[in-house]
Amino acid sequence: MTSPTARRSHDREILALAVPAFGALVAEPLFLMADSAIVGHLGTAQLAGLGIASAVLTTVIGVFVFLAYATTAAVARRIGAGDRRAAVQQGVDGIWLALLLSAGLVLLTVALAPQAAALLGASPTAAPHAVTYLRISALGIPAMLVVLAATGVLRGLQDTRTPLLVAVAGFAANAVLNLGLVYGAGLGVAGSAWGTVLAQNAMAAAYLVVVVRGARREGAGLRPDAAGIRACARAGGPLLVRTLSLRAVLLIATAVAATLGDAEIAAHQITMTIWSFVAFALDAVAIAGQAIVGRYLGAGDVAGTRAATRRMVEWGIGAGLLLGLLIVLARPLYVPLFTADPAVRAELGTALLLAALTQPVGGVVFVLDGVLMGAGDGGYLAAAMLATLVVFAPAALAVPGLGGGLAALWWAMNLFMLTRAFFLVLRVRTGRWLVTGAVRA
Repeated sequence: MTSPTARRSHDREILALAVPAFGALVAEPLFLMADSAIVGHLGTAQLAGLGIASAVLTTVIGVFVFLAYATTAAVARRIGAGDRRAAVQQGVDGIWLALLLSAGLVLLTVALAPQAAALLGASPTAAPHAVTYLRISALGIPAMLVVLAATGVLRGLQDTRTPLLVAVAGFAANAVLNLGLVYGAGLGVAGSAWGTVLAQNAMAAAYLVVVVRGARREGAGLRPDAAGIRACARAGGPLLVRTLSLRAVLLIATAVAATLGDAEIAAHQITMTIWSFVAFALDAVAIAGQAIVGRYLGAGDVAGTRAATRRMVEWGIGAGLLLGLLIVLARPLYVPLFTADPAVRAELGTALLLAALTQPVGGVVFVLDGVLMGAGDGGYLAAAMLATLVVFAPAALAVPGLGGGLAALWWAMNLFMLTRAFFLVLRVRTGRWLVTGAVRA
């Protein structure tokens, strides 16, 4: 049993990392919300184009979130081992990997922007705006990937406050630049894209200043190191597979909902919006888990790792229970903000209840996902998510054929969460992930 004093110590550590992380996570989608609010006044075609372009960019950048996850774990291990110089060096290597990956992504996004817009069903009026936004926004991809990697560096160094400050400042700059360029300069959708690119590059510059100062202070090199970059890529590869599998689950769910009818897809999107927002709170605890577990294992403290993991699971379950209740009890407040359509509201009733039902399970899933990332157990996470996809896909795809509605699809979503929980709990109970040392062998 963990003593009350130890629990309080873990609580303080979790809160110190998770609260700022939550703020930074919430600030990120505000970029899109600000862009949508500003561009929406230009016209429906412009807003539709922005929506399509944003979907492409979100997918492209989301695939490379491993730059943050893998870097957090690797840096935290070296911090735990007491080698701050090597920790910062690992972070520098991660940033170089981000820059190398972004070069090809920029070229592909610019070249394939028309095809991407067509693939997502852009209308003839919306497509030009989507292509314009995509091609300009491609110039911000290097900055976005650098932000991911640098965020991982700071989280690994047990600093989630700086990412919060940078995210808030970036959101404010994005809003001001968009207003000035869209309306003041009369650039329309192009102005929105340029404003966002400028804000993203300013954020990346701020992160680079922090990392470069840290590197000089610790005596770490700033030049690209081939061996270090390859090590970052190897660590991130399995997490890339995990992320692609997760995205496949979400895309399948949306595709199935689209076949059920307009009211069903509308209700599904609203439910997913609430589900995704709630996930930010749970993901904040997972981010704390990445940093804390990596540091404990780097220090060779298996007992401390287990104790911190137990406490974070308790936090995850508690947060899940609270968030599930909020989803149910706050429906009269937020549902009217999304729709007045009686048919959509009828579909929402059951879907939201089902989304709320597994929030405590979701708390366990997010926490253990973060714990295993912090342990550098990416290979297992990739295999587990692939197995979960194999379980989920037939269940979801069978919904239309069996005459099921949106409720049946969300039962399949709950199966997805329960399956993830099964694989993660199974792994944690084995203890095979408890590999100590500055570098995971």
